[in-house]
Amino acid sequence: MLDATPLEPTPATGFLVTLLSFFSYFMLFSQFPMTRNIPWVNLLLFALALGLLGVGLRRAFRQPERYQGKVLGPVLAVLSVLILGLFLFYNFSFSRQLPASAGAPRVGEKAPDFTLPDQHGQPVKLSELWAPAAAGAEAKPARWVLLVFYRGYW
Repeated sequence: MLDATPLEPTPATGFLVTLLSFFSYFMLFSQFPMTRNIPWVNLLLFALALGLLGVGLRRAFRQPERYQGKVLGPVLAVLSVLILGLFLFYNFSFSRQLPASAGAPRVGEKAPDFTLPDQHGQPVKLSELWAPAAAGAEAKPARWVLLVFYRGYW
């Protein structure tokens, strides 16, 4: 009769979660701004992977005859840490080396006039938002306009 045991954390399990975390960012999570800009889901997966690696390594060294992991465990742990380092370097260091946008307006500088669709698909011109709105005989002061430029790296 087979002994049914729950899924035990091993270094191989931690390494597989590390690979899942690394590749899922590029295949899935980089498509959404919420998880592309700050890869919080992947960082949580990496934390889970490191926890599984730690528990797996402890078990492998306490019971080497059962897990046969005194050599493979540390190798998988080092590979996992290297993959995590590569991921962190790519997301938090390499992405900061994007070229500067020379044509973007500076803070406080007047933005060039442009037209974009609103939430209903109607074109809205920036200069129309600045113009005073006439209400009867009295003109209201110009409206405030806040422009936020998001410069992504996709």
